[in-house]
Amino acid sequence: MAKIDLNCDLGESFGRYTLGLDDQVIPLITSANVACGMHAGDPVVMARTVFLAAASGVAIGAHPGYPDLQGFGRRNMALSPDEAYAFVLYQVAALSGFCKAQGVALHHVKPHGQLYNSAAKDEELAAAIARAVYDADPNLVLVGLAGSKLIDAGRAQGLRCAGEFFADRNYTSEGALVPRSQENAVITDEDQAVSRTVAAVKSGKVVAVDGTEVAVDFDTICVHGDGPKALAFVKKIRAALADAGVEIKAL
Repeated sequence: MAKIDLNCDLGESFGRYTLGLDDQVIPLITSANVACGMHAGDPVVMARTVFLAAASGVAIGAHPGYPDLQGFGRRNMALSPDEAYAFVLYQVAALSGFCKAQGVALHHVKPHGQLYNSAAKDEELAAAIARAVYDADPNLVLVGLAGSKLIDAGRAQGLRCAGEFFADRNYTSEGALVPRSQENAVITDEDQAVSRTVAAVKSGKVVAVDGTEVAVDFDTICVHGDGPKALAFVKKIRAALADAGVEIKAL
């Protein structure tokens, strides 16, 4: 039986602002990527999200991003490799502290937003992130876009790595995500997103926006938990994978 991890980016509320359906989504996934206060989240939200994930037996990961609260970490920043290293290490260490305080292990690291996208193609940035993760804890799993420079850098650093597939994002013929600045970046038809995800698990391929087939070697599927239909979407994906004989299991 095929096995796959379902991950979701969570803990993105901040102060009095609430974002996402964390308490409802967490029991349906196997890995939670928790924002670390730079692009979203705050210390109180981090502590609560770790608690919710631990209570549901969900693997907990750090979700470090660019220091860009206003832009939600989706704007590019010209950080040097040393700066990127420091920002990632800082965020991973912060979430690790909350995990340690609650008696649970930090399991993985998945960069957020533009930091993630830039590291997918920038070798120096990818190497800096991989080094930060390794220095934080060499036993952590580094999650990155399937087939990206970040996965290559993580393996070169000696980390366990997991390629990621996005259920509701369109792909270019190069295997990159279509930029969010383009209208066709996000798949809004839930049934289409679910069917292509199941097909990708079975075939190891996804159809790009230009109609070409792109090979995708992945271990985890990202489902977003901040939309109005997020809960129904996660339930649909779980059900469809189960019907296809795929076991949902943490990395």
